[in-house]
Amino acid sequence: MKNPRRIEAPPATEPALPAPPLLSARQALFLDFDGTLVDIAARPERVVVSEDLPGTLEILADRLDGAVAIITGRWLADVDGLLAPIVLPGAGLHGAEVRERQHLQVQVRAVGGIGELAQALRGRFGGDPRVLVEDKGASVALHFRQAPERGKECRQALLTLAADWPGLEVIAGKMVIEARARGTDKGQALRQLAVEPPFAGREPVFVGDDASDEDGFVAARDAGGYGVKVGQGPTLARYRCPDVADVHAWLRASVATY
Repeated sequence: MKNPRRIEAPPATEPALPAPPLLSARQALFLDFDGTLVDIAARPERVVVSEDLPGTLEILADRLDGAVAIITGRWLADVDGLLAPIVLPGAGLHGAEVRERQHLQVQVRAVGGIGELAQALRGRFGGDPRVLVEDKGASVALHFRQAPERGKECRQALLTLAADWPGLEVIAGKMVIEARARGTDKGQALRQLAVEPPFAGREPVFVGDDASDEDGFVAARDAGGYGVKVGQGPTLARYRCPDVADVHAWLRASVATY
């Protein structure tokens, strides 16, 4: 099963990277959610959003003329609920759904085979409450954060089962492995958003923490911007924030410069 996309791998060793510069008015900001704006929780519904985050994002979006977006593996509706009252443009399900401007209707890409794959995974892991099968409609994720000893088994099971649907590809993350539509990734989502107002003509900055965010770093770089890696690990990003708290401090400091 061939993958038509060119996938650029991060370097084998972890580079020493500087902290990102403060954001400027000529930039567009694209943000991952889990592991970037909120700490990863044992289950996706248990994440905690800091009290001041929505307000910080709202001020930043105002200063950047609306050019702040979320690009996430979650449904955008989930993020909307967590960041209420602010509603940002962006892409959910790794780009299978896109909202080009604030409050516009979401465009959703249909993906075949996800329901059947989720059912097969539940048949395999349904007896273990520590393993979560998350059917997102346009992708399916297998979380094993609460059962790390089953990680290898989960990865192999999803790779084997997903091979029955040639329209799907599999990507590994932090204690999760996910099947999504082939050719759907955060880099493609950034490229789609970056040519539309209010993002067009701005230098893109993409911030993320996981393997799926590397596509976004490449897309931002290729468009004349850069990536910011959150946490440790080899990366193609130009800058690094040690953790979620540091991302928040960087965003607040950027707001304070205007």
